[in-house]
Amino acid sequence: MPAAGPLRRLAGRLSTKRAGHVVHGAKTLIAAMLTWSIVTPWSPEGRPYLAVATALLMVNASTVYQSVTKAAQNVVARVAGLILALATARLLGPTAGAVAVIAVLAVIVGPRRTADDRLQVASTAVIALAATATDPMGSLISPALQTLTGAAVGIAVNALVLPPLYLNESDSAVRDLARSIGTLLHDMGTGLSGRQLAPKAHTWLHQARSLDKRLTRAEEQVQQAGESLRWNTRCVAHTRRKETTFDDTFRVLRGVSIQVRGIARTLADNAHDNHSDHHLGHQFLDQYAETLQLAGAAVQAFAEPGRATGSPDTSPRERLRAAIDGTLAWHDTMTDTIARGTLTKPGAWHVYGSLMTDAERLLADLDRTDTH
Repeated sequence: MPAAGPLRRLAGRLSTKRAGHVVHGAKTLIAAMLTWSIVTPWSPEGRPYLAVATALLMVNASTVYQSVTKAAQNVVARVAGLILALATARLLGPTAGAVAVIAVLAVIVGPRRTADDRLQVASTAVIALAATATDPMGSLISPALQTLTGAAVGIAVNALVLPPLYLNESDSAVRDLARSIGTLLHDMGTGLSGRQLAPKAHTWLHQARSLDKRLTRAEEQVQQAGESLRWNTRCVAHTRRKETTFDDTFRVLRGVSIQVRGIARTLADNAHDNHSDHHLGHQFLDQYAETLQLAGAAVQAFAEPGRATGSPDTSPRERLRAAIDGTLAWHDTMTDTIARGTLTKPGAWHVYGSLMTDAERLLADLDRTDTH
């Protein structure tokens, strides 16, 4: 059944998300309870709220690397806010003037910080202002220790209790991108062979431009997957390697998508060119349709390595190599035909050149895909 594949992928994603929510909730609970039990005995009046809030922030970071970097930023920002509160309280006391000075200094002194960092410095300073007026050193040391303790617990829980990995999401995003590109190439090839250039050219161009959204999503997922491997204990345990993030493959597919967009744009412009002698000849369109279909099959074979498109004994790599070889053979034939001047519709030579250049670059990108 044609819908079986997408339904299985959707069910798999929902199951993965549900399991992820359970793990996420368990880690949050562990971090909160562990921080509470550690900090309560020595926190002022037994109120370790700052430590728990910091631990929750760290354990909810999307990756272990992010939890460490966020912890560093959080500790620095809060300590800076506490020092600022102490200084202003000693000079001006807990007054409206002290609040104004804090707001101005947080903006002016740290222009290179992000808006969130400046806001955290200012908010921490304002909240701590009243306490610093009555117990300056205590109000500085206790929140700093709570922040450090909460950050340490949050990082430890995030790193040791099923630290997040995003390899499946990266895999899925890259395959979705490859599947979309392959489908569009096949549709363009089928449309050209069916003499449907004029009615479908702008639809192809719209679909090619819409690939940008999938490119952005795939790039974000690939970057997140790469980051999730940094300092991740699961990578050490399972000897994961960075190549599993599909970073190299994504770069190749991004190049392929650029050529696909160029082909779609050239076909759309030619379909509505008022100069009849610029229109592409049927001989070229038939051959170009074949190369687009072969290229689409090559990308689809990469997107669905387990799907049999040839004999059961043919590996995905062999199917991809065969599709590329067939396209390259046609490309050489067409280049020779154009060079000898035997191609019909010679007035459209500039259009032929543009389409052939994009096809050549697309094939080069696919060849790199086969290598990876």
